[in-house]
Amino acid sequence: MDEMNRKELNNIDESVNNKATDMKDMIDHVENEMEEHRMSEEREEEPVIGDKMNEKETVPIDEGTVMSRENKQRKKGNLKGFAAILASGILGSSITLFAFPHTDYFKEQYQKIEQQNAAVSNQEKTSGSSNVKTQPTAAPANSSIADIVEQASKAVVGIVNYQKQNDFYSQSSQTVQKGSGSGIIFKKEGDTAYIVTNNHVIEGASKVEISLYDGKKVEAKLIGSDALTDLAVLKIDSKDVTDVIHFGDSTTLRPGDPVWAIGNPLGLDLSRTVTQGIVSAVNRSVTASTSAGNWDLNVIQTDAAINPGNSGGALINAAGQVIGINSMKISESGVEGLGFAIPSNDLIPIVDQIIKDGKIIRPYLGVGLADLEEVPQMYMPTLPDNVDKGAVITNIDPNSAAAKAGLQAQDVIVSINGSKVEGAIDLRKYLYNKSKVGDKVELQVYHQGKLKMVYVTLTSNNAQS
Repeated sequence: MDEMNRKELNNIDESVNNKATDMKDMIDHVENEMEEHRMSEEREEEPVIGDKMNEKETVPIDEGTVMSRENKQRKKGNLKGFAAILASGILGSSITLFAFPHTDYFKEQYQKIEQQNAAVSNQEKTSGSSNVKTQPTAAPANSSIADIVEQASKAVVGIVNYQKQNDFYSQSSQTVQKGSGSGIIFKKEGDTAYIVTNNHVIEGASKVEISLYDGKKVEAKLIGSDALTDLAVLKIDSKDVTDVIHFGDSTTLRPGDPVWAIGNPLGLDLSRTVTQGIVSAVNRSVTASTSAGNWDLNVIQTDAAINPGNSGGALINAAGQVIGINSMKISESGVEGLGFAIPSNDLIPIVDQIIKDGKIIRPYLGVGLADLEEVPQMYMPTLPDNVDKGAVITNIDPNSAAAKAGLQAQDVIVSINGSKVEGAIDLRKYLYNKSKVGDKVELQVYHQGKLKMVYVTLTSNNAQS
C-alpha cells in the first residue's frame, strides 16, 4: 500500500514538471512573436515624406473594408492587450504548476495516507493477536446460502435408536433398530464432542449409533435427557469430529425471517436433507404428550418441511446458526406447513444442566396425574356439581412427599398455593416454574368428594434416581 502511494506521487511530480517545461517554452515563443510583431508595426508606422502625422490613411484590409490609422493603432493596442492577457494567464498557470509541487499539499496528503496505512496495519496486527471470537448475526456478504448450509450440515448427524427385543420362540433377546432421527454437534471439548437431540429420538434405547458427515458410524453415550422438554444430550469421542455448529439468539426471530431445516427425513438414506421456509410465528404454545405427562412447549412455528426423522435436527438462520431444534409437526389430513422447533434460548439452559447434573433437577411431588375431564365418571367418586376441572392423582410413589402428606389415588387437586388448577399441566407449571426444592406448598384437594387442605414439602427428583 505504501509503495503504491509513493509511486503515484512520483508520477504526479514527473507529470507536473513536464507540463511546466512545455509551458515555459510556450511563453518564450509568445514573447518572441510579440517582439517581432512590435518591430514590424514600428516600421509600418514610420511617416512617409510629405505626410502629416495627424492625417488619416486608408489601407486595404479586406475586400470592401478599409481601416484608418486610428483603427490600425487600436488594433495594435488590442493585440498588445490580448498578448499581455495571454502571457499573464500562461505565466500564472506556469507559476502554479511550478510552485504547486513545492507546497505542503502533497506532503500533507502523503502524511495522511501514511497515517491511514499505519492504522490499518495496527488493526490487522491487533485482530490477528486477539483471542476474542464473535459469531456473526447476519450472513457474510460473500457467502451463498449453499455455502452456509454446506458448512452447517457438517455438524448435523444421523441417530439410530437400537433396543433389545425378546424373541418369544427362542426365549432370547436381540438388538433391533426401533427408529432414527437427527442431532447436532454443538460443542467439542477435549476428548468429548456433545450432541443435542430430542428425547423421543433416543428414549428407551439400549444402544445409540451416530452417523457422521463423512459416513462414519460411532456409538454414543447418553449423558441425560428430559422428557418434558423433549431434549437429550449425547457424547462421542471428539477424534472423529471436525465441525461444530453454534447457537444463535432465537429471541431476535420475527415472522417472515428465512430459515432452513437440516435433518434425515425417513431415515439415513435421505441424510442431511435441506428444506427452506420462513418463521411463521414465534412463542407458540403447543401441548405435547410425553412419557412424563403432558406439557406445554414454547416453540417456533415454521413452514419448512419437517418429516419423521427430522426430529432433533437443526433449524438454522441465514448466518448458519442454530435457532431451533426441530421437534414436531401437525400431520392431520388437510394440514400442511405446520412444523415446530424448540427455540435455542429455551434449550441452552436445559442442555447445560444435563451436562452438569445428568438430568433436570425439579421439585418432586411424587404423583402421576391426569386431567379430570379425561377420566371417565365411573372411576371417580362423587364430586360437587361445580367441580369439573382439576388434576386427578392416578398413582403415588410410596416414598414420596405426597405419600407422606397423606395424598391418595383418585384425589382431585384443584388449587396450589391459591392458584387454580384446571388440569395436570397447570400443576406441573406451578411446581416447575414457581416452586423450588424444599418449599412447603398448600394443596386444596377433594378426597372422596370432600374438600380438604394438604401441606406438602417438596423434595428433589434427583433423590429418586
